[in-house]
Amino acid sequence: MHWSLVVPLKPLALAKSRLSEAAGGAMRPQFALAFAQDTVAAALSCGAVGDVVVVTDDPLAAAELGVLGARIVPDSPGAGLNAALAHGARAVRALRPGAAVAALNADLPALRTTELERVLATAGKSPRTFLADTAGIGTTFLSARPGAELRPAFGGRSRRRHLVSGAVEIELDGVESVRRDVDTGDDLRAALALGVGPRTAAQCATASAPWGS
Repeated sequence: MHWSLVVPLKPLALAKSRLSEAAGGAMRPQFALAFAQDTVAAALSCGAVGDVVVVTDDPLAAAELGVLGARIVPDSPGAGLNAALAHGARAVRALRPGAAVAALNADLPALRTTELERVLATAGKSPRTFLADTAGIGTTFLSARPGAELRPAFGGRSRRRHLVSGAVEIELDGVESVRRDVDTGDDLRAALALGVGPRTAAQCATASAPWGS
């Protein structure tokens, strides 16, 4: 099974607001872009991934992620994260009605291709599945096999909402890079300990914050 991944991304000027204190307001959009670039690049390198659709209205992000090989879909609903994900899933299935679709956070800079492949292999066993974030409160991944609707309920305590919706929780050891989203400076330090992609590493190298400490 080859998956179509839908990756939502806010306009960079609005993204990663909780990172401002650690990264600085001026650097925050650059970090958000670097996270998304490393996430998309790793996803596209996964053998189980057929394509990546990025839902965004940000022109710089669209250009940079398009160069990596992502298909860019404008966020025409403009109604928040879950509406963007549902829109992206519809865009995928408008071209391939039988596609297996999964939503993936755009802020997984430590994403490992092998770990994503294990998650996708498990996702293929149930109509809908999800992976909780490192804190066990939110969600970083949600899947829908052919014939199933994605029905995203991301944001806040989304793990509980996805459970209630009937999605099966993926419980795998050794897939920390797929669970490690980055919202704060502490999150970024944890991602760095796992080993981030080259664009995030370069961004950290130019920043004034002591990310390695």
